[in-house]
Amino acid sequence: MKVHRTTEELALLIEEHKKEIWEYKQKESECVKTKNLADGYKKVIEELSAKLVEQEKYIQNLGQEIEKLVEEKNK
Repeated sequence: MKVHRTTEELALLIEEHKKEIWEYKQKESECVKTKNLADGYKKVIEELSAKLVEQEKYIQNLGQEIEKLVEEKNK
């Protein structure tokens, strides 16, 4: 069974599909923006974590140096 459509009906369908495509592209764009933000946050967290580990090691080394100095002073 063939469906015959008028030019007006086809024009309406085309406009409707254009709107749907535009909405889809907007949603995709938001997803990309969200992913980019998440990737950026992840990078910042990784960098801060590395710095925190570095600082912890530095603090431990300072603690050891203080202990050595206190031992030398008490000798």
